[in-house]
Order: sequence, then structure tokens, then C-alpha cells
Amino acid sequence: MDLQLTGKTALVTGGTKGIGRATVEALVAEGMRVAFCARTAADVATAEKELRAAGGDVAGTAVDVADAAALTAWVAASAEAFGGIDVVVANVSALAIGSGEDNWQASYQVDLMHTVRLCEAAQPHLETSKGSIVAVSSVSGREIDFAKDAYGTMKAAVIHYISGLAFQLAASGVRANCVSPGNTYFPGGVWQGIEGGNPDLFATAMDLNPTGRMATAEEIAYAVTMLASPRASFITGTNLVVDGALTRGVQF
Repeated sequence: MDLQLTGKTALVTGGTKGIGRATVEALVAEGMRVAFCARTAADVATAEKELRAAGGDVAGTAVDVADAAALTAWVAASAEAFGGIDVVVANVSALAIGSGEDNWQASYQVDLMHTVRLCEAAQPHLETSKGSIVAVSSVSGREIDFAKDAYGTMKAAVIHYISGLAFQLAASGVRANCVSPGNTYFPGGVWQGIEGGNPDLFATAMDLNPTGRMATAEEIAYAVTMLASPRASFITGTNLVVDGALTRGVQF
């Protein structure tokens, strides 16, 4: 099926690894131009080189998304360079799991406020293109688990914000949705770190997955790409849980 994304432009935060990198690759495969950012300049340069070598029309920039001015400037520069914005993917997370004040501050600035600032900066461009927003939240935002404190609370706030934004922007033709992944395993990711550093927690998490495995980054990126597509033209304000039946709560 043609997802009608060819020739369009996307912005992806945290595009050098994991779900973000897989999302960049998926959008490029659909014929999109993609501007992506991440905090570490060396990682951005490596990802940009690899993506271009594979034929991707991409532009990588080192941006700390907690820096409001830098994030806003990146959105503006990307829109100018590519002639507009059709899709925005708010993917970055501080992964600040725990109850310490530093974790609360990091989760607020990175998980929540980066999403808010990204959407606000991109909104005029998205209204012109009748584009879409996809924010990556988490199953930790809809149930109490080991990440219930700063991380889970801010991921829940992201879902609430995006749902409100969908209602606010519906008349302008802009859609906004969330994807909430379950446990997602990829090289350099949080679960690989837990596998080595806390094998008991890793074993407990694996036992909770009825499929017997965790998701891949590519499986989450598929959900993001589908929601970003104009084919999903009447899907807005939703939170798509992609967790292999990990969570038990019934969604109404």
C-alpha cells in the first residue's frame, strides 16, 4: 500500500538510535526527506553518513532538546531547508527512571516540554501542509510499573497533551497521535543495559511479555509511520499501544 508520504518532509527527534533511528529509516523508505536531531554530535554525524550512504535524503543536527531556543531554531532551519514540514515525530526521552528530583526535572524538560515546544514550533508549518504529529509515549504512561515515578508520570502527560492538541488542531486539518511502546530491545537501549546490569529485573520483564520477547525498534517505527501517513486521515487523538499484549488494562 502506498502510504502517500513520497516527497514529504519529516522531523524526528532522537534519530540516531533505537526507535528514533528506525523511524527515520522507515520514513526514508517511504520516500520522505527527514531532518533528525540528537544530542551527541558524533552520533549524529555517523547516522547521517550511514543514512545517506543507503540513499536517504536526510539532514542531521546536534541539538539538546531541553534547550528551548536550540530546539525552536532547529525546527525553523529544517522547515526553511526542506521547504516546509509535513510530519513531526517527538521521540526523545530522558529515560530518567526513578523518583529523585533530578529525574523529575529531566523528564519534565525532555519528555514533556520538548514535545510541547516541538509541536508549537512546527504548528504553523503543519497547518500549511495539513500534516501530522506523532509523539512516542510508553505503556508506563497508562499503568503503574517500575518506571511509575518521573518517567511514567511525564509519559502520561505526553498522552494527555497530544490528545488535547488533536482536538485543538482538528479543524485546521492537523492530526496528532501517540504511540506507546511496550518493552523494546535494541543495541545500546535501556533494556540491553538492564539485561547486563540488573538481570533479575530483565528476567521479570521478559516473563511479563506473553509473546516471550520484547519489541524491536522497527516494529514501533511501523506504528509511527502508519499514523504519520495521510492514509490515517481520520485517526487523530489516539494512543496506539504497541506492546505485544504486555499490558492488561482494557482500552475503551
